[in-house]
Amino acid sequence: MDMAIDTPSPAPPTPPAPSAAAGRQTRAAEAVRLEHQLVRVPLESLRATVRSNHRLAEKEIAAVLSSASAAPAESSAAAVDHLTSLVSRLHGLKRKMEEGARAEELQVQRCRARLDRLATASTGDDAEWEDMRLKRILVDYMLRMSYYNSATKLAETSGIQDLVDIDVFLDAKRVIDSLQNNEVSPALAWCAENKSRLKKSKSKLEFLLRLQEFVEFVKVKNFIQAIAYARKHLAPWGSVHMKELQRVTATLVFRSNTNCTPYKILFEQDRWDYLVDIFKQDFCKLYGMTLEPLLNIYLQAGLTALKTPFCSEGSCPKEDPLSLEGFRKLAEPLPFSKQHHSKLVCYITKELMDTENPPQVLPNGYVYSEKALQEMSKKNDGKITCPRTGDVYDVSECVRAFIS
Repeated sequence: MDMAIDTPSPAPPTPPAPSAAAGRQTRAAEAVRLEHQLVRVPLESLRATVRSNHRLAEKEIAAVLSSASAAPAESSAAAVDHLTSLVSRLHGLKRKMEEGARAEELQVQRCRARLDRLATASTGDDAEWEDMRLKRILVDYMLRMSYYNSATKLAETSGIQDLVDIDVFLDAKRVIDSLQNNEVSPALAWCAENKSRLKKSKSKLEFLLRLQEFVEFVKVKNFIQAIAYARKHLAPWGSVHMKELQRVTATLVFRSNTNCTPYKILFEQDRWDYLVDIFKQDFCKLYGMTLEPLLNIYLQAGLTALKTPFCSEGSCPKEDPLSLEGFRKLAEPLPFSKQHHSKLVCYITKELMDTENPPQVLPNGYVYSEKALQEMSKKNDGKITCPRTGDVYDVSECVRAFIS
């Protein structure tokens, strides 16, 4: 009689632990998601340089061809002079195109350096990668906070000039400085250079700059020029921003000394600060940058795990980053950390209290870990002194608390 023997099926193989290479691949993917501006900024700069060179070449060549067709035919000497001027103009165009080519090559080199840097995320040394990323984040923060000299020094000493965007921020600085000096011309020139991209993103910056220039004419009581300016530069915006246009043109009646709030605010100095903020937003969008500094984003990511209602009550332990005003300000817009289970940290040992090191409640209501109280009782013949109130109890008076 045959008997079937049941043999136990083999246990499924244990999945291998993630290798260091896999960890680096994950890190590389996270780096691309969090720091897309690392590659986006030089790419946008390259595109802008190529467009600028293309426009320059088209404009100059069209002018030369037009001038050549209009060359004088009655005098050979005049024709020679005319052609000589055209040749000189073409030489000038050649120099400009060579300068543009060098600028393009610089941007290509920067893109290549950053792609090579991302490639090392999956193959390079972990400590070196993190150190370099921290330096890049610090340079980004310094540039956004207008510490240009410090940012340049850190980039030079760390050898990361190709991995940071100092030249891009310096271009923005020139516009910001002009706005802070109540000048709109550099900002309008920047809008003209990036007209198509700003239009695609539905930017209002150029319109707001035109409004401000109109208001400046009204401030100095140059009403005739203000009206002429409105007809030339503001009227084309009427189909899109009619309400704002009507409110601003009404300043011709209310004047700069009005107490009527809707019109009074148009003459205030804060309007220039508002224009600076709008420019910064459009500038970041144009280059694919985050509106907030990368340093703030990384810090807020960590603070989301630490922020609790307890921290906002002013009783944070000094070891908690949220005990510092700067971190509390960063954490203001963040939600509270979602804690599925209560976590208690011993006041004495700073260790987590759990089932292996359960919390013990003293008669005065204060809670400490069993480990801390046992060590204290051994040194004091079974007596425990509350470090907060100074009350002395026998170790047998402690009651265990249970964490839910």
